[in-house]
Amino acid sequence: MTAFLLYIARAGLYLSLFYAFYLLVMRRTTFFRLNRVLLLAGSYLCLVLPFIRLRTVSTSIAVSELSMVGVGIPSAGQTFQAGLPWKEILLALYAAGVLVTLVLYVVSVCKMTRLIRSGEIAERDCCRLVILEQDLPSFSWGRYIVIGRKDLEQNPAIFTHELMHVQHRHSLDLILFLPVQLLFWWDPLVWITRETLRLVHEYEADEGVLQKGIDATQYQLLLVRKAVGNQRFSLASGFQHANLKNRIAMMLKPTSSRWMRWSYLALIPVLAVFMFACNNPKKNKKAAPEAQEQEAPAANPAGYTVTVTDEPVSFSEIEVKPTFNGEDANAFALWANSQIKYPEQAKADGVEGRVMVKFTIGTDGAVRDVQLLRGVREDLDAEAVRVVSSSPKWEPGMQDGKPVPVSFTFPVLYKLQ
Repeated sequence: MTAFLLYIARAGLYLSLFYAFYLLVMRRTTFFRLNRVLLLAGSYLCLVLPFIRLRTVSTSIAVSELSMVGVGIPSAGQTFQAGLPWKEILLALYAAGVLVTLVLYVVSVCKMTRLIRSGEIAERDCCRLVILEQDLPSFSWGRYIVIGRKDLEQNPAIFTHELMHVQHRHSLDLILFLPVQLLFWWDPLVWITRETLRLVHEYEADEGVLQKGIDATQYQLLLVRKAVGNQRFSLASGFQHANLKNRIAMMLKPTSSRWMRWSYLALIPVLAVFMFACNNPKKNKKAAPEAQEQEAPAANPAGYTVTVTDEPVSFSEIEVKPTFNGEDANAFALWANSQIKYPEQAKADGVEGRVMVKFTIGTDGAVRDVQLLRGVREDLDAEAVRVVSSSPKWEPGMQDGKPVPVSFTFPVLYKLQ
């Protein structure tokens, strides 16, 4: 669950960066087909980027997995306060947004299908022409062109415009963009970009109409007369699409310089920097076995190590395990990794090694009794102790509704990459 939310957040960051670049740099260019392809390809590339891990050559610290060690005696007289299941709440809100977005699309498709079936259907110019007796805004979807009989007879440019949508398969673009919109319904830039993609479709269709020899001035006047119509379906392309001013300005605009096509390459180093920033160092999984050798504990099925105290409470029997920031103990390792600093002198001397620190999570969730079990060098040891001592409060482990102190053995691996 946490991994999925983290993936959505990272992919959303990449998408926002890509869309912001397009809206600021490429939106006003006349490379309509190129912009269509790159908008879709870039969107799906941003969905893949979170799975790619880049390694740096700089000095870093790998914090190993936590080795959890036995528990003490429950304190009497303290009550249990359960934290809000924020991950479940976020996931429920996210799923609700996806469902609402999907329902709106399904409703739009159903209305559009009902309208198509109500008209007279005929084959014309490799498309299925749906002629309506009522005067409704024309639109196209797939191979279907829906148009009023009056517009078909009096304004042939409208049919030509919708035919351009069909020939360029603009409906396919909107279908391919739908998964992105469902996954990232919460990102305003995704909705803005979808409307921008539909506007690119209109630019391309307008260009096709003018290339058919239709007078540009008369066509623009027709657009103005029809501008009062409303767009009926979010999935369809229509002659009365909004942004009339932008469409007319694009018709009058000279062709963009061919060199502008290379502007997309400027996004590559920016995305690379964000990929480095978003990738956490990998945890060293070899540290846990050494920690077990240090404490010589017995392993349990949960993957933690447990020692026995005078009045033992086995970790595997704890009803509510300790959590850090609402997550399991590995979240503390990631937090520590972000806080710890490799001492400069140790880097200069090329000193590496593993420091073992033991500490206790009290019944109030505070970290106390920080002890150095095994050191490497004074500056490395002090930094590990400092970071552990500055830990925010945890949610303590609970047994029989009462907080239970938990002792941890935490290995920190200093390694120069």
